[in-house]
Amino acid sequence: MFYDRIKNMKYVEILDTTLRDGEQMKGASFNPEEKLAIAKMLLEKLKVDRVEVCSARVSEGELKAAQKICQWAKKNSYLDKIEILGFVDNGQSLEWIKKAGGKVLNLLVKGSLTHLTLQLKKTLDQHITDIKNIFSLGKKMGIEINVYLEDWSRGLDESKDYVFKLTEKLQEFGAKRIMLADTLGILSPDETRQKVKLMVDNFPDIHFDFHGHNDYGLATANSLAAIMAGVKGIHGTINGLGERAGNTHIAEIAAAINDKTNFKCGVNEKFINKTSKLVERFSGIRISPGKPIIGENIFIQVAGIHADGDRKGNLYISKITSERFGREREYALGKLSGRASLEHNLQKIGIELNKEEKDKVLKKIIELGDKKYSLNFADLPFIVSDVLGSPLKKEMEIINVSIFSELNSIPKAEVRVKIKGKEYVGKANGDGGYDAFMKALKKILVGKLKLNLPKLVDYEVRIPPGGKTDAIVEAKITWEKNGNSFSTIGVDSDQVMAAVKATEKMLNIILKS
Repeated sequence: MFYDRIKNMKYVEILDTTLRDGEQMKGASFNPEEKLAIAKMLLEKLKVDRVEVCSARVSEGELKAAQKICQWAKKNSYLDKIEILGFVDNGQSLEWIKKAGGKVLNLLVKGSLTHLTLQLKKTLDQHITDIKNIFSLGKKMGIEINVYLEDWSRGLDESKDYVFKLTEKLQEFGAKRIMLADTLGILSPDETRQKVKLMVDNFPDIHFDFHGHNDYGLATANSLAAIMAGVKGIHGTINGLGERAGNTHIAEIAAAINDKTNFKCGVNEKFINKTSKLVERFSGIRISPGKPIIGENIFIQVAGIHADGDRKGNLYISKITSERFGREREYALGKLSGRASLEHNLQKIGIELNKEEKDKVLKKIIELGDKKYSLNFADLPFIVSDVLGSPLKKEMEIINVSIFSELNSIPKAEVRVKIKGKEYVGKANGDGGYDAFMKALKKILVGKLKLNLPKLVDYEVRIPPGGKTDAIVEAKITWEKNGNSFSTIGVDSDQVMAAVKATEKMLNIILKS
């Protein structure tokens, strides 16, 4: 393992359990192809040490996913990094893992006396006998075994003797790692440090992992405390996905390890954002805008005084820089904008204005912000044109769009556009009104003009609260081209037309570049 190769450094292994525990968040689900794509990203790009890909015996779909991942991992020398959760079930999980092509079982055992007596209705000696049988079978099958102590955080309070005796036996049986689970997310950092230290001091030769949950919002802090107390591995998920309030957020703990301790981890921070977006897209679970490291707002300065301070000396920038995580710093346009924010965005789109013109544009931006309009740099040329009374020179203009949809019929669209003074018409069918529009547009832009369009990576519709049918709709579309992403916003009383307007802004941006 990498940990052994860098003995001169204090290294912490990172196990990613997005594909197993992360999928236990309500609404999150991955198909086999998505699981394989995420596993590849985690190991090849993000560089986590280990990946827990599923639970044994769940479904045929999970078996297919595990087989795909294990086949790829074996071919690319990652198989020892692929782990599957299994149970004390007379070897059924082992057989499932063997069928999947896996080599590592993460065995779930009862880390608390309450779980053992109420759920399994067995004694400690009976549980130990059952566990010993799993280790014997695993050895014969060539499958390595790590062990989860489920509900360990509560179990240690209930009966330290129970936890210690169980741990002694697991060490005796040859468990490679013992994983201390705060299953219900009940610990505080101080409690975590005390409990982990108790285990490490009494079992100094065991490799302990810590598996945290976020029910109090303390999963990252608890994981950091566990590292300081002596664990050698931390579990987490991309975007903090997981049961109930989720698991330790890998982006947070990776940054905290590197910045706040004398330890290091192998996570490639440059790929945190791309991995996050991939998981967001596949899971359907949106990232909160304020989520540390990966949230949409993290590298956006809203207050004008902050933009001014950054311009004069990076006064509002910490170690958590946008470049470090493969992001770009932005300065928002709105009622709190100042001259520095405006100048930054004007420079970004290549527009030069004198002082008087900037004052007029800034006044309009503040006015729109007071009316709760969402603005970004793509809106700035339109605002400048409106305020200064100068016609906006559009590289591309949508002259007319006609979209036909009815129940039990295929949507159709016809679009007429003007590009650099010449008009074109495109027609197409689609799976929906906007899809038909985009296919008609591509017949012109890609089919006739051979343009390279950006990829649509996110489509978000915002409607003000209240449920009124005549509400103004805001469509925000995120695009990606050459590895860089940007967003455009369209506003209209019709949802599809709002998206059409956002698309027109995108096209003018790429045609100018």
